[in-house]
Amino acid sequence: MMKLLCGFTLLLAVAVAYYIYIPLPKEIPEQWKLMVLDAIFRGVVSMGDVAHSLGLSHSVHVINSAIVNFESLVPITNQEIQAEDILFDGVHVRVYHPPGREEKLRRAVMFIHGGGWVLGAPKLGSYDSLCRQMAADLDAVVVTVDYRMAPDVHFPVQYEECVQAAKHFLKPEVLAKYSVDPERVAVCGDSAGGNLATAVAQRIGIDNSTSVKFKLQVLIYPVLQALDFNTASYQQNHNVPILYRRLMARFWLEYLDADPDIVHSIMMNKHTAQDQSMLSLHRTKLNWTNLLPKRVIKHYKPVFPLTGSPSILKDVPALLDSRAAPLLASDEVLRMVPRAYILTGEHDVLRDDGMMYARRLELAGVSVTNDHYEDGFHGCVSFAFWPLHFSVGIRAVRNYIAWLDEHL
Repeated sequence: MMKLLCGFTLLLAVAVAYYIYIPLPKEIPEQWKLMVLDAIFRGVVSMGDVAHSLGLSHSVHVINSAIVNFESLVPITNQEIQAEDILFDGVHVRVYHPPGREEKLRRAVMFIHGGGWVLGAPKLGSYDSLCRQMAADLDAVVVTVDYRMAPDVHFPVQYEECVQAAKHFLKPEVLAKYSVDPERVAVCGDSAGGNLATAVAQRIGIDNSTSVKFKLQVLIYPVLQALDFNTASYQQNHNVPILYRRLMARFWLEYLDADPDIVHSIMMNKHTAQDQSMLSLHRTKLNWTNLLPKRVIKHYKPVFPLTGSPSILKDVPALLDSRAAPLLASDEVLRMVPRAYILTGEHDVLRDDGMMYARRLELAGVSVTNDHYEDGFHGCVSFAFWPLHFSVGIRAVRNYIAWLDEHL
C-alpha cells in the first residue's frame, strides 16, 4: 500500500511539474515564479472555457471572479493616500488624494487599467497599489477609470467612457476642485489601458472643445493594432506568458464583439492578406520592416497570405477604426498628441506595437522616450507588488514614475 501511495504521489508530482514547466527565454528572471503564475492563470482560463461551453457562465466572468478574489487578498499600501469613489459624467472613477494642503496646486495622472478590455479590478490589489504609489511618489492627484468591460459592453463603449471621464476631469472647474495644475496633467495606461490612453490622448489632442490638454502620455506595453498578429514580436513571443498570441486575439474579438470562431483566421493574418484592398491606406502605418530597428526584427519576415478572408474586415469594421486601433491614426492626428513615454518588453507579443507607435510619433515630430526592458514580459508592472514582487516590474514602476516626476 505504501509503495502504491508513493508511486501515485510521484506520478502526481511529475504531472504537476509537466503542467507548470514551460521553456522561457533565458533573459527572463525569476522563471519558476512566472511559470507558477502562468500555470495558475492557464488553469483559471481553462475553467472559464469549460463553464462557458457548459452554458454555466461566460468564460470572462469566471476569470474575472478569480482575479477579483485574488486581488482582494492584496493588502492596501500607502494608506495615507485618501481614495474617493465618484462619477465623472456618469463614469465610475476613483480619485486618490495625497495628504497635505489643498491650496497647493498639484500634478495629476489619469490612469486607465489593462486586462484586454474584459478583465481587471482597478480598485483592488496591484492597480490600487500602483495608483497609490503614483499619488505618493509624485504628490499628485491620481484618477483611475473604472470603465465597463466586455462581455457586458463592447467597443466603442470602453473608449467613450474613458473619453467622457477625461473631458470631465480636464474641465477647469473640476481641476480647480481637486487643486490640480491644468498645465501638469498626464494620461497613463497599461496594455489594453494603454490602448485606451493612446486613443484618449489622440481624441483630446484634436478636440477643440477641450481647452485643457494632457501634457504627457505614458503607455505601458500598449496594444495598438489588430491587423498583424505576426509582427516580429508576435512571432518571437507567441508562446511566452502571460499574454499568448491566441489570448490576445481572443481579447480583441471579445472587445469588438466579433465571432470568436475567426480567431485562427486572424492569427494567420487572413484578414489582412495581400488581396485586401481595404488596407491600402493603412499598410505603411504598421509596416514593421520599416518602423522597427533591425536588432528587434532579427530574422523574422512579414506573414501576409496572397489571398485571405475579405468578409472579416467587412463584418468587423472596427479593426480599421483608429479609436480601437490607435496605431492607424493619421499623421495629422499624431502631431496633436502630447510628449510620450512608451514602455516595452523584449519578451512581449505587444513589443512591436509600442515600438512602431514610438517611431510614428517621432516621424510626426512628437518627443518620445521608449523605455525598453530586455528582461521584460507582459504584465510585469502589475506583478511588481505583493505577493509577486518581480524585479523587472519593480524597476519598471520606479523608472516610469521617475520619468513622470521629471517631466510632469
